[in-house]
Amino acid sequence: MFADRVWWITGASSGIGAALAEVLSGDGAKLILSGRNVGALKDVAGRCKTATFLLPFEATDFAGIAGHVEKAWAWQGRVDGLVNNAGISQRSLAVETVFDVYRKIVDIDLMAPIALTQALLPRMVKAGGGAIIAISSVAGIVGAPLRSAYSAAKHGLIGYHDSVRAETAHQGMKVLVVAPGSVRTNVSKNALDASAHARGVSDKAIDQGMEPAVAARRMLDALNAGTRELILAEGMEAELVKMRRANPNALFDQFERLMAGGYAQQMGAEKKS
Repeated sequence: MFADRVWWITGASSGIGAALAEVLSGDGAKLILSGRNVGALKDVAGRCKTATFLLPFEATDFAGIAGHVEKAWAWQGRVDGLVNNAGISQRSLAVETVFDVYRKIVDIDLMAPIALTQALLPRMVKAGGGAIIAISSVAGIVGAPLRSAYSAAKHGLIGYHDSVRAETAHQGMKVLVVAPGSVRTNVSKNALDASAHARGVSDKAIDQGMEPAVAARRMLDALNAGTRELILAEGMEAELVKMRRANPNALFDQFERLMAGGYAQQMGAEKKS
């Protein structure tokens, strides 16, 4: 599925995106690497073993999406796989969060991958199909405290890709939705606070999370196996997903107790009065 295929990765400059680039390259895929940081993209390309094409752009440059798709397709005359990975998180109480946080996160985490997929999907279907990996989150299944914007966007990402899968499976498309828990990236450090500024500190859970290379390998193995949804989480994070689906009231009670016990203060996510 990967050797000599062309895979396009957004958010490829770091974290899961960079890890996927290296693992896909190791499996023989040619890579289109997108993100905002050109220097970081060059670094990732330098670690890859196969041909790479750097296509930097801002994820929310909706007016430019058609042109980016044209360039990506023209590079090898096709795109066989797309990884919708670019995203940004949040650590703030909804009651304190300015609307700009919601607009920015929903644009980056939901509308940007929809815009890119909508522009690319018809070409992929016409060419006989391909594969899409959408990086959601455990927070896209559970309504996680301090992540109201992030959970909203990641819930939407799952719904969109589930619909695309249903509509295009008979046309040769495979769609894998991944819901990671804690992966060792800068996601919490770069998360927005209530005022739409980068938080600047990481979470202990993230710092102790799964290695990105391990996460990437598990994603690609799942796609190869025909998996359509991968809960890429362990321990309590995996249990939260099970609770949301089997006993949601127990999950709601647990989150309410968590917040009443001072979770926002522990995370440094509550404004000081």
